[in-house]
Amino acid sequence: EVIFFGTQQRLKRLHLPTSISIGGNNITVSDNVRILGVRLDSQLTFNKHIDDVIRICNYHIRALRQIRHCLSYDAARTIGFSIVGSRIDYCNSLFYNSNRGALGRLQRVQNSLARVVCEAPRIPGNSTSLLRQLHWLRIESRIKYKLALLTYKSYKLGQPPYLHSLLHQHQPVRMLRSTGCDQLVTHRIGLTMAARRFSVAAPRVWNNLPRDIRSANSIVSFKAALKTHLFNLDEV
Repeated sequence: EVIFFGTQQRLKRLHLPTSISIGGNNITVSDNVRILGVRLDSQLTFNKHIDDVIRICNYHIRALRQIRHCLSYDAARTIGFSIVGSRIDYCNSLFYNSNRGALGRLQRVQNSLARVVCEAPRIPGNSTSLLRQLHWLRIESRIKYKLALLTYKSYKLGQPPYLHSLLHQHQPVRMLRSTGCDQLVTHRIGLTMAARRFSVAAPRVWNNLPRDIRSANSIVSFKAALKTHLFNLDEV
């Protein structure tokens, strides 16, 4: 498979071939490819991948709705999270700073799942209370949670090394209040596509966390404090 990545303006300006010959075979250039279960489009909007996730999740939500009356609350919650929630969470750190419309569509899927699990009617404004009852973070918070957790593992634990090498501790030239706050070096990037890469997005998410969460001495305490922090932000 062959695909060219770039901004909409750059792709339009360049005269790109429609096919490439490799080993005597012509390979047609695609506008999206699937890698490790994630559909990458030429502008890295992930809209096509989100479309696939929503379609599959809605299928399973409809199936769960049909058998919900046969399940206990705990069983429905476990099945809903395992079958639907896991698909929403898969590689969701890629969605950081994505189009809010696309994330809103994913949020509606999660709200629908919560109503099925809780056997709640469609009432405007009750989604937050249902998600809180289920102890599920909202979509944007789940993305930040995944990215922050990945940052903690790579920055504090050095795993994986290839991500650890992209993060650098902030060292101010003068003694400031930020000295010793365990912050990371941030980068100013103009392009939205470039600003979503790990070396740029991870320090921004990390530096916005409270200092006591960043200084957690174990991954268990970090995850607990981080989830509580994001839950409180969801309620604001």
